[in-house]
Amino acid sequence: MAKDPMSSFEIPADMRRIAETSVAQAKQAFEGFMTAAQQAVSRMESQTAAAHAGATDASRKAMTFASQNMAASFAFAQKLAQARDVEEVMRLQADFLRSQMQTFAAQAQELGTSFTQTAADASRRE
Repeated sequence: MAKDPMSSFEIPADMRRIAETSVAQAKQAFEGFMTAAQQAVSRMESQTAAAHAGATDASRKAMTFASQNMAASFAFAQKLAQARDVEEVMRLQADFLRSQMQTFAAQAQELGTSFTQTAADASRRE
């Protein structure tokens, strides 16, 4: 039986190095964006009234989730950049997708609970 040509394909070290540099630069740019976004959210939060506490909590959670998801994505990209063959790339991709689906489900549940609590609190204030 013929060997799968893709299983013996090795990603050149120079290509991996370029990919790693690109991932590092993108991560650095994203971290700068997240810092600016978090500062903007903090400024906005300082101007909101106590009645918006639930929305503030939700926005903080959303920012935290976005940051966590991007960190996971950059870690995944770094692993991909270091992959030595297509088989490793496929395994990393499957593991990442499985992990992210579980993470997204947990995050959605947490946000849903937060929104429900905010709505309940708002209805009690009325």
